[in-house]
Amino acid sequence: MIDNTLRMASLLAPALAVAMVLTAPATAQEAPNAAAGSPAGLDASPLAFERDYREDMRRLVEAVADYARQQRPDFVVVAQNGLELLAKAMSEDPDAEDGSRLVPARRYIRVLDGILVEGLHFGVPEIDKPPPKDAGPRRMALAEIARANGLRVLSLDYGRRSQTALGAYRASRSRGFVSFTAVGAGAANNRLPAYPRRPFAENPRNVVSLKDVGNFAYLRDSAGFGREDQFALTLHGTNYDLVVVEPFHGRRPLSRRAVETMKYKKLGSRRLVLAYVDIGTVASYLYYWNDDWAVGSPSWIVAPITADPDRFYVSYWHPEWRKLMTGHAGAFIHGVAVDQGFDGVVLAGLDVYQVFESGGAPSADQITQ
Repeated sequence: MIDNTLRMASLLAPALAVAMVLTAPATAQEAPNAAAGSPAGLDASPLAFERDYREDMRRLVEAVADYARQQRPDFVVVAQNGLELLAKAMSEDPDAEDGSRLVPARRYIRVLDGILVEGLHFGVPEIDKPPPKDAGPRRMALAEIARANGLRVLSLDYGRRSQTALGAYRASRSRGFVSFTAVGAGAANNRLPAYPRRPFAENPRNVVSLKDVGNFAYLRDSAGFGREDQFALTLHGTNYDLVVVEPFHGRRPLSRRAVETMKYKKLGSRRLVLAYVDIGTVASYLYYWNDDWAVGSPSWIVAPITADPDRFYVSYWHPEWRKLMTGHAGAFIHGVAVDQGFDGVVLAGLDVYQVFESGGAPSADQITQ
C-alpha cells in the first residue's frame, strides 16, 4: 500500500494517463454514471486520482489468488468483469478505442485462470438485446487479450428467449469462449434456464481444470430451490462442466457436504464448483459484518450503495479489508477454499475502482452484480 505523499505524487501522472485510455466507451454495466451524483465519502476532485485504483484492485486479486493457492495449489481464480484491468496503456494516445494501443497486464493475468464477462453478446444493459455498438469492439478486444494470454473466457449473457441463448452460444463458440445465458441478473438470477434442456457441448468427461470446461451454469440466488440438500441435488442432476454459486444458501454458508454433492454431474463424472465472492463491496447481511459497523467506522467503509443500501463501498486497498478477505484462518477466502471446499472463486466487484476514479455513482446494472 502506498501512503507517503511523494510516492503518490509520482504515481499521479501515469494514473491519469491510464485513466484517459482505459475509460474509453464501456457498457452501462462497467462505467459509473457520474450524472447520478457522488455517494457520500467519494471525492470527485482531482485528488481522487492520487491513487492508482486499477493497480490497487489488481494487487487485491493477486493477494487473494496467492493466499488461496497456499492452501490449495489447484485453486481456480476467475475475474468477473473488470475488463480494463487486463491491459495497460501502451502510450498516452487515447484514440484507439479498439484496444490496439493496449498491452496485457501480465502480472495480473498470470494469477488468473479465466475471466467471466457479462453481456458480451446480449443482456446488458437490456435483457435479450445486444450491447451498444460503441461498447462492443473494445470489450471484445479486451476479452481477446485474455484468451490470447491463456485465460478461459466465460461469456455470461442474459435473455429469456431461446434465440438469445442460441445466438450467444454460436457467437461464443466462434471465438473459443464458453457460453451461458441466464434468465435474470443479480437477485433475479435464481433458476436454471429452460432452454437448452441440456447444456450446450454436454460431455461425460471429468473436468479438473478450467481449460476442460465446455459449458457452465451461473446462479446467484438459491433460495427458490428449497432446502440446501434440494438445491445441491438439483445441480447434481445436471451435466454442466462448471457451476458458479453463492457460498451462502439463505443466511447460512453452504455445507461442505452440499458443495461436494454439486461436484458431480448427473452422469457421475467430476466437475468444478466455484463460489461467487464480491471483493469490492461489503454487505451488512454477510457473516463477517459487525453490528457496530457503519459508514466511517471502521474507516474503510466509505459510502452506501444507493440502489442496495445494505451494501457499501469500501477502500478495498486498505490492509484491514484485505485481512478480512484473505490472509488468516478466519478470512472469507479461507472459509470458501478450506472449510467449504469450493474448487475456486469468481471474484466480483472489480469494477468499483471506476467509482473511485470518477467520484460518481455506478449504474444500477453495475452494482447488482
